[in-house]
Amino acid sequence: MAERQETGSSEGTPAADAYPRKILEYMEGFLISKTLFSACELGVFDVLLASEHPLSAEEISRAVGASLDGTQRLLAACTGLQLLNTHQENGRVLYSNTEQASVYLTRSSPVSLYESIQYSSRTIYLGWHYLTDAVREGRNQYEKAFGVSSNDLFEALYRSDEEMLKFMQLMNSIWNICGKDVITAFDLSPFNIICDVGGCSGALAKRCTSAYPGCTVTIFDLPKVVHMSREHFVTGADQRISFHEGGAVLLVEALLHEDGSGPVTVQLFSLNMLVQTEGRERTAAQYAALLAAAGFTGVHHRLTGKIYDAVLGHKGT
Repeated sequence: MAERQETGSSEGTPAADAYPRKILEYMEGFLISKTLFSACELGVFDVLLASEHPLSAEEISRAVGASLDGTQRLLAACTGLQLLNTHQENGRVLYSNTEQASVYLTRSSPVSLYESIQYSSRTIYLGWHYLTDAVREGRNQYEKAFGVSSNDLFEALYRSDEEMLKFMQLMNSIWNICGKDVITAFDLSPFNIICDVGGCSGALAKRCTSAYPGCTVTIFDLPKVVHMSREHFVTGADQRISFHEGGAVLLVEALLHEDGSGPVTVQLFSLNMLVQTEGRERTAAQYAALLAAAGFTGVHHRLTGKIYDAVLGHKGT
């Protein structure tokens, strides 16, 4: 009689699938995020950038004002995440930034993501503690996370001068790495005046276009703001903002695949819109339909290959 070959669990699960590697990686995802957040908040990457040579854990711990044991563990994790390099010198382990850490994780870099990381750690992360509630209720979770009413979304987002500044810095840090690709996605040379009303309410956008009556292109930057419901989108684009005939609107958006199958980053962004704003991410066709309903024609989109894409619609002929 032939020997029985083991293929996995008693239910017949293949041996290769008996260890849920991907699920475990997902379960640990927040550990990675918070390691990155904490290293930035402590200033680890800034200290290493400022030094002319690699530093020991002792030197780094003193510079950032943290315990030696905690610093050693944090540095080890950052090394494992390929954010830091290690060097051996006279039996000591020394640390230095990787190139990406120096470019994107230090406060002084012109393309720093530090402010975005701060906002993710201190605002978005706290809101996501209530993701389950957001899914159940279909509404944002500002009241539970921060104790503020969310009846007026912008009052919740800008609940203090400090929070408003953090939000603006977040938007700016993302724009630093994506803005050029969005602006060059279409040929905007036919338009004489560009009015950026990104990150503001319809009322502010209206004041902007009123102040510049010749405005022909309005860059309506929605990614981190509202991703409005259909009704609010049409109202905002058609009534609250005065678009001139021959003008256009350029939406800065993270676009979903037409079948909704991805990208996964955009799917996660859509969940974040629920937690923070009750808005959503959309496909290019859905944005085209919204713009058409608001009187825009000739709607086209361009994928940039980065976080945000571009959708352009024209007003009149």
